[in-house]
Amino acid sequence: MMSPLKNLKFAVVALALVAAVACSGCKKAKVNPFPASNEVAGWQKTSDTRVFAAKDLWQYIDGDSEQYIQAGTISTSTSDYKYQGQLEAVIDVHTMHDAAGARKILETGQTNDVKKIQLGDAGLAYAQSIVFRKGNSLVRIVAYESTPGTQQALLALAHGVEAKL
Repeated sequence: MMSPLKNLKFAVVALALVAAVACSGCKKAKVNPFPASNEVAGWQKTSDTRVFAAKDLWQYIDGDSEQYIQAGTISTSTSDYKYQGQLEAVIDVHTMHDAAGARKILETGQTNDVKKIQLGDAGLAYAQSIVFRKGNSLVRIVAYESTPGTQQALLALAHGVEAKL
């Protein structure tokens, strides 16, 4: 039979172990939001994913990086894609400190040709781009050209990214 002091020590150690195991699942695992080739019909991933920390964001979006940093960007990941061997596009995923930062960037710079769409928490469609936010992520998908099917193709790719966030 254990002494009351040993029982207490055992209980404290057991509780600490249970808490450690329970909290090991508390952190959200890193998510890869970039669809693999053909995960979205017709789309091929054509580059490795590049990641820029907030302090290095100027190397990728020089001239506009300050607004992203002020909105709370932690990092930006980007990959290139090609649709049916023709239409080229880039996906940028900005990971923000919180959803308010993603909202701020989404709402900044809207033009008259914007169309609100059901995507993530809020989405916008332009002639050659789709921008949406989901949680603390802001996603921008931009095509390098405009064809009659560009917006539909971009929307399909955006849904592929949304599903992975």
